[in-house]
Amino acid sequence: MSASGALAGYRPALRPRVLLSDGLLDGPATVHLIKDPDSGNSFKVGPKEHFLIARMDGERSVEEIGAAYAKQYGRRLGDPHWQQILALLGARGLLEGTPAAPAAAAEPAPRTLLRGTLRLVADADATTAGLHRAVGFLLSPGWAAPLLLLVLAMEAVVVARSGELLLAVRHMLTNPVLLTGIAALLWLSTALHELAHGVVARHFGGRVAEIGLRWRLPAVIMYCTVDDYPYLGSRRHRIATAAAGAVMNLVFLLPFCALWLFAPLDDATRDALAALLLLGSVQAFAMLVPLPPLDGYKIVSQLAGATGLAASTGSYLRLAVRRDPRAAAYPRRAKAVYTAYGAGALLVLAAVAAAVVVGVHHLLTT
Repeated sequence: MSASGALAGYRPALRPRVLLSDGLLDGPATVHLIKDPDSGNSFKVGPKEHFLIARMDGERSVEEIGAAYAKQYGRRLGDPHWQQILALLGARGLLEGTPAAPAAAAEPAPRTLLRGTLRLVADADATTAGLHRAVGFLLSPGWAAPLLLLVLAMEAVVVARSGELLLAVRHMLTNPVLLTGIAALLWLSTALHELAHGVVARHFGGRVAEIGLRWRLPAVIMYCTVDDYPYLGSRRHRIATAAAGAVMNLVFLLPFCALWLFAPLDDATRDALAALLLLGSVQAFAMLVPLPPLDGYKIVSQLAGATGLAASTGSYLRLAVRRDPRAAAYPRRAKAVYTAYGAGALLVLAAVAAAVVVGVHHLLTT
């Protein structure tokens, strides 16, 4: 059976700016995310539904899309199936010519002295666009490659002289003035970390929804929300956007490293710069730990091609440990991804714990 009559000639078109993601593992299934940026509404569909929706460009008719579907999946869709799909998309306001769906209701979180958020700019996307015009040239290969090489060289020095840097941290902790100055610089680095996410996302065609402050006293941090991160053009772009913050933290340290290595300084200033180098490096690499909600988790999720990676891994491993028959229903790729992520996360946590133990031992015995 296939579409017939007027329905066969209908040329459905998605509304402009509707976003479609790549295929993503979600538990044992593969899904695609669909989002209407105007309303903020999003939902998941399977590969077959995505195959149809991705071809609704206003150029191809229902008959033509149905023929491509039949070639791909070996069966034709009849009128009832087409009517169901088009009615669903129309009800969600995703088809051209249908009423826009109402925006998702989002109650603002209550703001108190102890916790809350505060927007810093009225138009975060325009602000990020301005920042991109000012510093976007740094993302070109001619600038990015030398900066990354300098960062690698700096981190090699940090590792080679980590014992010296640890002692500098201990000295810094006994000096309230230096401690305050370094804390301020690390906070500035955190703010630049967030803005870097937005600038790199903008570079790849993304949209920044909000820039502001979030506090959970005593912590106060800046945040930058990339509204359409899962829908950026390619996996490489999404990984670069997620990694941008940690790279910014390390680039921020480069001039301080140069001063520490080459400038004639008094002992207190040298210790302060050494402590900043170590703590700033730890800050950057801590963000790359592959646990939610850290940037490293987003990177690993993109490498794995998965959404809800931690939750899906937990669900699968619990079934596998109990030898539940439902674990066997997971496809081979899902089993490999969830097993690798679970083992990898444990290894990373063990490495972090070992580094902490070695650092504390060095401080106590030196």
